[in-house]
Amino acid sequence: MDFSWLLVFMLTFFLMSVSPGICMLLAMSLGANIGVRRTLWMMLGVLVGIASIATLALIGIANLLSRHEWLMLTVKYLGAAYLIYLGVKSWRTPYRASEVEAKAQSSAGALALSGFSAAISNPKAWAFLITLLPPFIRPEQPMMFQSLVLLTLVVVIEFSCLLLYAYGGRQLSAFLLQRGRGEWLNRLSGALLFLVAALWLSF
Repeated sequence: MDFSWLLVFMLTFFLMSVSPGICMLLAMSLGANIGVRRTLWMMLGVLVGIASIATLALIGIANLLSRHEWLMLTVKYLGAAYLIYLGVKSWRTPYRASEVEAKAQSSAGALALSGFSAAISNPKAWAFLITLLPPFIRPEQPMMFQSLVLLTLVVVIEFSCLLLYAYGGRQLSAFLLQRGRGEWLNRLSGALLFLVAALWLSF
């Protein structure tokens, strides 16, 4: 593969990935509440979801699935409703250290599923990967090798951005707690979830 093409792809995907979106803000919210280490499970779910979309885009099935608008809308509205519910619950809950510790014990499966759902039901991710990936495939070169390279870059870049947001959320959490503003932490988490839901519905 042409290295200059890869650089263009990497820059384009990084700028898309690092922009505040559903998955990134979810990573920030969880990073603030349960820490970066536990948020890694949510990141795993996101990466599986993104890799699945990218794979489907590369083999052309994504174009077929994207035509079933009713299915995408159903998933989108159910996901947004759940995020709003979590946001209201977080906003109205007084801060207690014991509750934060309990949140940190959320099952790995539940965290991974939340990340996978956020990624797989994000129309922006579908639209972007469907339009971005195919032009970078050179028909005169081995399809399998090119696909593996692009998928690897997608996963590495997405993970780096998720980690950045989760770490930022954790640092902000520590900043608030040091100043005795623990109650702001739940409100911050709730506000981020509201924003995620709004973004979810806007696409």
